[in-house]
Amino acid sequence: MAEIPKVAMKPPTSTDSDNWEIQFRKGCLELAILAALCNGKLYGLEILRRLEATSNLIVSEGTVYPLLSRLKLEGVLDSEWVASEAGHPRKYYRLTPRGRRRAVAMARMWSEFSSNLANLVSPLLKETR
Repeated sequence: MAEIPKVAMKPPTSTDSDNWEIQFRKGCLELAILAALCNGKLYGLEILRRLEATSNLIVSEGTVYPLLSRLKLEGVLDSEWVASEAGHPRKYYRLTPRGRRRAVAMARMWSEFSSNLANLVSPLLKETR
């Protein structure tokens, strides 16, 4: 019987840890945006501010606007240009009925997933460094 070669795993570096956190946040961003829009329409900067204020997600415009465009193409969001007192029009986004259904489904899935994962990781939180 052939022996299975052992693979040396390098210990995680701070860069690996940072990448993991970035990927985790990106994975949650769609749900966060849909949740931010659940109470009505917001323009781009308001979405960024809502994410930061309510979930401590600090996201750049360069990350959010492509996602907003994709969600609009998928029929999850609708948008409209509205004149503002600031002088330039603003593009407001809102959930479509399809988008609201997706947001509710994602929120339910997130709630169940995060609850189950919390049960799994709770012993780790009791460990000291």
